[in-house]
Amino acid sequence: MKNIFLLFLFCSALLYSQDTIKLKLYREKVNNSVTIYADNDELAPVSVEFSFTADNMSSSLADKSVIVIPAQSKKFALSDIKTVDRTKPTKFAYDAYYVLGDVNTGNTDEHFVYTLPFEITKKHSIYQGYNGKFSHQDASSLDFSLQTGDKVFSARGGKVVTVVTNNNRNCMTKECANFNNKIIILHSDGTFAEYVHLRQNGSVVKVGDEVGQGQHIGFSGNTGWSKGPHLHFSVFIPKMDGGRRYFKTKFNIAGSKVPVYLSEGKTYSRSL
Repeated sequence: MKNIFLLFLFCSALLYSQDTIKLKLYREKVNNSVTIYADNDELAPVSVEFSFTADNMSSSLADKSVIVIPAQSKKFALSDIKTVDRTKPTKFAYDAYYVLGDVNTGNTDEHFVYTLPFEITKKHSIYQGYNGKFSHQDASSLDFSLQTGDKVFSARGGKVVTVVTNNNRNCMTKECANFNNKIIILHSDGTFAEYVHLRQNGSVVKVGDEVGQGQHIGFSGNTGWSKGPHLHFSVFIPKMDGGRRYFKTKFNIAGSKVPVYLSEGKTYSRSL
């Protein structure tokens, strides 16, 4: 009996909209087998959860496996799908869920000392700290009291992997997170730093740029899910379920000989 291949691709939105992640999945058929490949055009790895159902076919990649596609890789083989009994009909369907970043990152530098993301001559307070009540529930994120137009500096060096600055809307509900202007930087240990609520057209860097610690990267604003001008900052690794694993970050601050964790309500100056 002639083999019948039924293969489908279903994509769902997780941490980043999958429509914005430059990952292409495709298949090539040779005789009675099919190989699923991935092209990752992102400057960061992409984690893919692969799931499948099959009749009379086997996959070299186990159901619900998570595999990491390296940055800027072409024709990365995800799975070989083969017919078990060539005399019987075949059917195979697969789903691919993916997020930007390596969800398996484990050896992070949790002792890294960050630079305050604003000008040396300025003082700014933390008006929402870790696990804050407005939008930081279960999130180790910081909101700095920068005003619209204040310069934003990189707290740690790395590669710019995301820049969104086309939005000019804001509101106090979570739905407006879709309008967050932001810069995301990938660090050498696999973590990301996110700088959010930038003003419209408020980036001076572009995707692919390598930035150093303390480098000017953009301008603060009041876009997206926001109730006033500020800079939202967090360091994280994505999780496959769409959540994040956050990391508290120590900073060098003026007047302290040792790095400190920042606290809500307190004001800080950047050290020289």
